[in-house]
Amino acid sequence: MRIVQDKKQKVDQAHKISLRELSRLSDVRHAALSELANGKRESISFSHIERIVQALKIRDIREIIDLVDDQK
Repeated sequence: MRIVQDKKQKVDQAHKISLRELSRLSDVRHAALSELANGKRESISFSHIERIVQALKIRDIREIIDLVDDQK
């Protein structure tokens, strides 16, 4: 089975931006971004992805999410 994997923490580091600043720029709750970065959230809405991509000026969605084999 393949699953979508969040790579947002790596993106934050690459773009040298804090979760709080990303929250402000993307209008996504800081708590939601924190849960994603810490692997405590299993889902993310498309609207959040769109806002994060726009805030970071990302051109390729694979920068923040990836499709990987499930390790279960």
